[in-house]
Amino acid sequence: MASRTGQSLPYRPAPGTIPESPGVYRFRDGDGRVIYVGKAKNLRSRLNSYFADPTGLHPRTYQMVHTATSVSWVVVDTEVAALQLEYSWIKEFDPRFNVMYRDDKSYPYLAVTVGEEYPRLQVMRGDKRKGVRYFGPFSHAWAIRETLDLLLRVFPARTCSSTVFKRANKIGRPCLLGDIGKCSAPCVGRVSAEEHRRIVDEFCDFMSGRTDTFVKRVETEMKDAAESQDYERAARRRDDLVALNRALEKQVVVLDDNTDADVVAFADDQLQAAVAVFHVRGGRVRGERGWIVDRPEGVSDGDLVHSLCTQYYGGQSGSDIPREVLVPALPDDADALVEWLSQRRGSRVSLRVPRRGDKRALAETVRRNAEQALVQHKLKRASDLNTRSQALEELAEALDLPTAPLRIECFDVSQMQGSDVVASMVVFEDGLPRKSEYRRFVVKGDRTDDLSAMHEVLTRRLKRVDESAAPRDEDGKARKFAYPPQLLVVDGGAPQVGVADNVLSELAIDTVNVCGLAKRMEEVWLPEEEFPVILPRQSEALYLLQRVRDEAHRFAISLHRSRRGKKVTSSALDAVPGLGPARRKALLRHFGSVKKIRAATPAELTAVDGIGPALAETVTRTLNTETTPPA
Repeated sequence: MASRTGQSLPYRPAPGTIPESPGVYRFRDGDGRVIYVGKAKNLRSRLNSYFADPTGLHPRTYQMVHTATSVSWVVVDTEVAALQLEYSWIKEFDPRFNVMYRDDKSYPYLAVTVGEEYPRLQVMRGDKRKGVRYFGPFSHAWAIRETLDLLLRVFPARTCSSTVFKRANKIGRPCLLGDIGKCSAPCVGRVSAEEHRRIVDEFCDFMSGRTDTFVKRVETEMKDAAESQDYERAARRRDDLVALNRALEKQVVVLDDNTDADVVAFADDQLQAAVAVFHVRGGRVRGERGWIVDRPEGVSDGDLVHSLCTQYYGGQSGSDIPREVLVPALPDDADALVEWLSQRRGSRVSLRVPRRGDKRALAETVRRNAEQALVQHKLKRASDLNTRSQALEELAEALDLPTAPLRIECFDVSQMQGSDVVASMVVFEDGLPRKSEYRRFVVKGDRTDDLSAMHEVLTRRLKRVDESAAPRDEDGKARKFAYPPQLLVVDGGAPQVGVADNVLSELAIDTVNVCGLAKRMEEVWLPEEEFPVILPRQSEALYLLQRVRDEAHRFAISLHRSRRGKKVTSSALDAVPGLGPARRKALLRHFGSVKKIRAATPAELTAVDGIGPALAETVTRTLNTETTPPA
């Protein structure tokens, strides 16, 4: 149909009018606002892809193309120039369909106001300013103050505000830091402007990674003072050396001293991604930074890397761009991105994926930090009462429920090629998990497909429902599972929803609402509906449904893995003649797994109580000759 093709869009450029040159393009909506900015090596090829059959477009791209009312472009000479213009336009227009890296907090930096006559060391947040040199970012301002407190006895530079500096200069008396030796007191002329700047320059060199020079110099001065019997000066230099070493301990050593790199990692779900960056300078982690960004359908890790590099490094000075950027995946325009970063830095920049060694290990550490950041973000969001209330209200409106679903039950089936079929039930009340109500089901008989297994599990659960107001047993206690859910969620699409609706009909239950959440497109399916309900990707209702579904999946998978592990363990060790249950448990407790028992020598096996030399030989011979089912 014509209405389902790009030809129906009135603003589509006429064929052949789009140049094949590199360039940057902008989509605008009916109010003239820029809603998306992109760059292309070949403008014609890229823009024509937006106007193809919409069935081949991701839903987000489809929505963007049909929200727009016009598209325009600018031709440039190279792909590198396109990168620069793309960054400028994204910063200027803040398009809503671009992936945007916005901090969930303002990161503090250790700043040095090198543009002033008497430079000042201070904690600074917000946009970077001219005439200020920055170190960091740090996770917390107190981390900067701790580092400064240690280093000021070695580099006694000014840290006071302009008001305090001028007042001290006027009255001719320094502040407390000047009296205790943590400031050289340029305000009262104890050092000249040139001497104070030398102290600041040495401090900047130390923070930039040139630490060995200062440590060795202080050690030499301490020894010289001791040899000349100037013990008071030797003691001061000893304390300075301790301060330097303590400051260095706070900056974790991870790589060799000449490493200058940013290490990037992602952790994501279907809706959002957490991005973590560790800044390594001189082989030490000098700071870290993180973002929580929306992850639209179809956006790859390479796309996230492209957006991060252009938006983050586009706003940095050349000296802040490292020699190396270690990323989890390379974007399609990696070569152009490297050239653009190299131009901004003024020297060659490497963009690569670490494959082995210390850098790979550090990348794994950064990834774990990103995972923790995503978990903390979700917990913070889920614990907000107003957010939970909004999610339940949005869900009731979107699914046309009579009331907000205060009790939600979600079911998921887990299996491996028809074996060990299990299912899970998780319960959310008032938008929060109620883990005491979670249940697991082992599917009986020959129900090896998901639909028949779902039918059995839902029947076992829902036949206990009592739709009376206060279902209780003969003793007056509330019966387990008698209380029905307001919303029953199944992991899947229309087929799974149909099974749930059939079970409700078979049991004559008409007070329970049903929906399904399909993973691929995060579509919400309702019984007997031809098309799914599409919730906005940023809606709290979709976030709640996704969290419920993921919790059910996690709970089912954990049971499935446990049963499979027990089955493998049993079949492997049961084949050993003379090895009873108590000795099997003792071996597993000592070695941890069948694999390690199989690899152990008979002498190592005899270290376990109850395992003699003859039995140890039998265990080794049996496990290494019998065929063991795969884990």
